[in-house]
Amino acid sequence: MDSDQLLEIGRIGKPHGLRGELIVALTSNVDERIKTGTEIYLKSKKKYVITSSKPYKKHFLVSLSGIKSRTEAENLAGELLFAKPLEDPKIKWAHDLIGNSVIDNEGNPRGMIVEIHANPASDLLVLEDETLIPVVFLKDVKDNKVFVDTPKGIFQDREPCE
Repeated sequence: MDSDQLLEIGRIGKPHGLRGELIVALTSNVDERIKTGTEIYLKSKKKYVITSSKPYKKHFLVSLSGIKSRTEAENLAGELLFAKPLEDPKIKWAHDLIGNSVIDNEGNPRGMIVEIHANPASDLLVLEDETLIPVVFLKDVKDNKVFVDTPKGIFQDREPCE
């Protein structure tokens, strides 16, 4: 993945108060994305630094560098927030899987991952032929290949489930 790639982490809601605070809804499940000192970006690549952040109802109340008034905050309402990917070699991030080839438990290539759908039971890897593979079947990731151990019936050319 390109080190300059930014990932969507949330959306700015309406202003809160008169001093430029904003209500932010995270789309990331990592609350650290919105901690004080974090650099965030708008779609235009304009950079801000979070100067304060605290939980607020189901969202966060955030102050950004350079935003000091309600009027300035109103201009940011509805904007998507982006951040650089987090680095943790022990974790396989969703953005690291997109573009990788899937190899089944028999060693057969099954296609490329084009996106990942959030699903309450298990996130789903979406292949270019629209095959859906629950992430719970992911066994390993090496050299841009995602190895999966799936039951019969996941891939169309396999025998149907009994």
